[in-house]
Amino acid sequence: MTNAESTESDARLAVSRMLTEDLYRMQCLAALKSQQLPQGYLAAGFLRNAIWDELHGFKKPTPLNDIDVIYYNPSDTSKESELHIENALSAQVPSAHWQVKNQARMHVKHGHNAYKDCEEAISYWIEQETCVAIRLCPNEEGDKFDMLAPYGLSRNFAGTISINPRYPRADVFTQRVHSKNWLLTWPQLTLGSALVGSI
Repeated sequence: MTNAESTESDARLAVSRMLTEDLYRMQCLAALKSQQLPQGYLAAGFLRNAIWDELHGFKKPTPLNDIDVIYYNPSDTSKESELHIENALSAQVPSAHWQVKNQARMHVKHGHNAYKDCEEAISYWIEQETCVAIRLCPNEEGDKFDMLAPYGLSRNFAGTISINPRYPRADVFTQRVHSKNWLLTWPQLTLGSALVGSI
């Protein structure tokens, strides 16, 4: 195993430990699993923020503004179906602000060719550290996790916020860093992009 592979393996083990100890996130993961969505994952800040909390030694998790649910169903790309899933999840975990998006339709928004799966879809998101997702393994008992991280989970543990070179949008990146107050909430983070300038 190479050093990079070892680092990535260590990152995934750390995530498994962190999430298993987080009762709220486990509740959300269990709710998602019960919906049996095709390629259903909890994505973006759900996992990214947990890692940043760990890096900062926070004893209490930073509150989540919303919980991003992704799935992949090209046979039904209606927004009504997404809303139905949101309502079902809200009935299970009312305290969560669920946001559900079928990645089989999201390529249209960005003018891309159709994505082949959720992993390709999230690989275009703004920050590399945001391109992560997790679920409980659908066909196994217990707390075994399946994770998506097209740029590697170890990047999140590096404490950087980096623009995604696959689909770089510097203006959107800059706006998100400002509006989401990441550098205030997690002051040890560093910007990993020269495109941003003087944020």
